[in-house]
Amino acid sequence: MKINVDGLLVYFPYDYIYPEQFLYMQELKRALDAKGHCVLEMPSGTGKTVSLLSLIIAYMRANPLDVTKMIYCSRTVPELEKVVEEMRSLMDYYVQETGEFPKFLGLALSSRKNMCIHPEVSQERDGKQVDGKCHQLTASFVRNRHKNNPNVPVCDFYENFDANGRNIPLPSGIFGLDELREYGRKYGWCPYFLARYAMSQANVIVYSYYYLLDPKIADLVSKELPKQSVVVFDEAHNIDNVCVESMSVKITRRTIDKCNQNIEDLSKQIRRIKDVDETRLQNEYQRMVEGLREANIARETDLVLANPVIPDEILQEAVPGSIRNAEHFIGFMKRFIEYLKTRLRVQHVVSESPPSFLKDCQAKVCIDRKPLRFCSERLSSLLRTLELTDIKDYSALSVVANFATIISTYTKGFSLIIEPFDDRTPTIANPIMNFSCLDATIAVKPIFNRFQTVVVTSGTLSPLDMYPKILDFQPVTMATFTMTLARPCICPMIVSKGNDQVAMSSKYETREDIAVTRNYGNLLVEMVAIVPDGVVCFFTSYIYMESIVAAWYEQGIIDQIQKHKLLFIETQDAAETSLALLNYQKACENGRGAVLLSVARGKVSEGIDFDHHYGRAVIMFGVPYVYTQSRILKARLEYLRDQYQIRENDFLTFDAMRHAAQCVGRALRGKTDYGIMIFADKRFSRADKRGKIPRWIQEHLTDNLCNLSIDEAVQVAKRFLRQMAQPFSRKDQLGLSLLTLEQLQSEEMQKKIESKIQHV
Repeated sequence: MKINVDGLLVYFPYDYIYPEQFLYMQELKRALDAKGHCVLEMPSGTGKTVSLLSLIIAYMRANPLDVTKMIYCSRTVPELEKVVEEMRSLMDYYVQETGEFPKFLGLALSSRKNMCIHPEVSQERDGKQVDGKCHQLTASFVRNRHKNNPNVPVCDFYENFDANGRNIPLPSGIFGLDELREYGRKYGWCPYFLARYAMSQANVIVYSYYYLLDPKIADLVSKELPKQSVVVFDEAHNIDNVCVESMSVKITRRTIDKCNQNIEDLSKQIRRIKDVDETRLQNEYQRMVEGLREANIARETDLVLANPVIPDEILQEAVPGSIRNAEHFIGFMKRFIEYLKTRLRVQHVVSESPPSFLKDCQAKVCIDRKPLRFCSERLSSLLRTLELTDIKDYSALSVVANFATIISTYTKGFSLIIEPFDDRTPTIANPIMNFSCLDATIAVKPIFNRFQTVVVTSGTLSPLDMYPKILDFQPVTMATFTMTLARPCICPMIVSKGNDQVAMSSKYETREDIAVTRNYGNLLVEMVAIVPDGVVCFFTSYIYMESIVAAWYEQGIIDQIQKHKLLFIETQDAAETSLALLNYQKACENGRGAVLLSVARGKVSEGIDFDHHYGRAVIMFGVPYVYTQSRILKARLEYLRDQYQIRENDFLTFDAMRHAAQCVGRALRGKTDYGIMIFADKRFSRADKRGKIPRWIQEHLTDNLCNLSIDEAVQVAKRFLRQMAQPFSRKDQLGLSLLTLEQLQSEEMQKKIESKIQHV
């Protein structure tokens, strides 16, 4: 259907449109017109992706000078593929309506591991191994050796692309990862470098938001993108954590030991080069004198040792004389590593700021701040000069060089915490140096400043006003949308006590209480007895889940659960979890039914959809607060309080509730789906927590569902499941959920649906 959204003709590839989709497009267009940023929350399964694509692509076609490119960032490869599929169906609709495929190029980009078609390299499972082997076959010095000696192996796909692919643009179309690999095999070109090269001509780029938020990668992949671009961060509820993690560094004693080995290896390589070809080192020295930015070092294939973000004014300076010479730089790094080694010899926790660390470094080993700034770039330059192929072996030295660069570049927004042991093994001496970023704006602020419109959107962003604070930007519009439903297909409830009236809570004081553990077990037993197919449970941490499961085993609860359904558990091992998920889905498919025990903030809570029979009920055991005794967390809370006037409790509650909403939101993945959402903790009924649950869940969480016992919850669930079992067809939705264009644009309906939007 064709829709008029505030004067903009939008092609929408479905016969009907949800009211919230239309409202979402209106808010989106308002942000595009204002050339500003926006924060939009829209429930899962209501067509957020197709609404974004339809509106922005229509806007790009109508205003080609104002918006030249759309950058769609999501989290996982399956989510990227979903975006590509929606874009493909939208383009098919354009062809149907106009009779020809528009001059349009949509492109997906992922890591080498997901795109490589080299018969040997693509067999590797680990991403770092793939990156390392790719570098061994595509580095410029390897290719130069191949010209002189054809026996030196190179990647034929990259060679063919370099010879022919750069001169032939990609044809109009939608290229997902599968299509790029197929296109690469057809022409004998490398799909990964083809995609990176084609980014400049693509109208829509779909990739992981690490490619834009992680400065180390963004500087290599995304620095050429134009200002007149619209950036969409989908599933952006954790965007601040991604920014913080991308700028943080952790150094252990093992890292230091590996660095010493790296230093020895580099010294040998330098001596070898001096004996064979000293002019190479002389040329590099000259480049260091000229300055890094002017040196224009080709870094196209060197994604393996990407460097942290460094301001341009630093890169335009000449490298300090004390580290220009290769031997001097190695000696410099050796001294710095020895200094770090002494800092790790601690008996108690040390916490200090970057200036304090630099002052101590200057006093003890006479290392100035300025040469530290250039460590990462200087190391990368040296590795290129030495023409080392196994570059992944130097990752430990790269970590220390990145640490040196960041700590000497930024004086605010970071904290250095040295702990004598790991919290998980407090009896074993295992010192850890955590250089933690406390300010998400360091990584994300350049994006808000650089691009004219940034859309922050997800199904679980409540409360919306927290994001502009912690990301430090001014949105032109913030809105949250509810879900229009012909039947109440979600049943949220707060179970606060057992049948013995003992309050249920995961708080530290009561989590070891046998009665609480037993009540949690009884709740699960009662639910698996009445809920068909799959039940997903989330715990606050792996340790808590392990202790609960052990107690359930002793109490005989595990046996009772397995009488009704098979039991699977998420672990910290990715391969084990993938296998558990696969078998869980099989059990749901064949009618046996299954229970999956998993952890908030784990793999299952973020990237996996439990649609339809895979997740008829989701139980959140406890409030998923982060480990509040973490010194890194305490430092960040203190920083947020001082810089942004965000109280510690407000941020902790906001963080816990967004993860709780993300977990229970796994139960509903569309309007034809239905599911039970159980918040099993008495604290959820408090106003400060209940008010932070997304509005589309709150609407169904009435007062009579906020303080239930297990028996009461079972009765509510039974009644809900009976109601959902009644005959129901898609046509029944037309009165409430699906509207035709004529209905949607009538004055009466406009007033009705306007009342469904909440501006903040």
